[in-house]
Amino acid sequence: MSSTKPSERLDFLLANICHLHHARARQQLEALKLYRGQPPVLHALWQKEGRTQTELADKLEIAPATLTKMLQRMERAGFIYRQVDKEDQRVSRVFLTEAGRAIQSQVEQIWDTMENESFANFTLEEQIVLRRFLLQIRDNLLQAAGEKPWE
Repeated sequence: MSSTKPSERLDFLLANICHLHHARARQQLEALKLYRGQPPVLHALWQKEGRTQTELADKLEIAPATLTKMLQRMERAGFIYRQVDKEDQRVSRVFLTEAGRAIQSQVEQIWDTMENESFANFTLEEQIVLRRFLLQIRDNLLQAAGEKPWE
């Protein structure tokens, strides 16, 4: 049995860091009237507008029902709109509004700020080593879950 205090265990520290990062991201994004899960949707649409809801759910690896709730909230906030596909009435495509396009630089600035805050006082070499460690942790967890490492 380990003599390390529970609050000093690596897995606890990692979970605590994730919690703090999420809380800080939420704080930053709320100023833009965004919720933490919405920037990935915006990012996917900044890359390519007019994706179907199914394409978005697959790309973001989330349940379609979760995406539908997110899109409803983003639509009410004025960031996106949905339009029925002209060729297939069963399909709904998602587009950005002007507000959804205009917020891109602000969201990217938040992620830059988050990275700068998180890795302040790290040398470039330390950041490179940390990245390698984090990638290994991610791959270990994917393997334990029976999934393939990301490319």
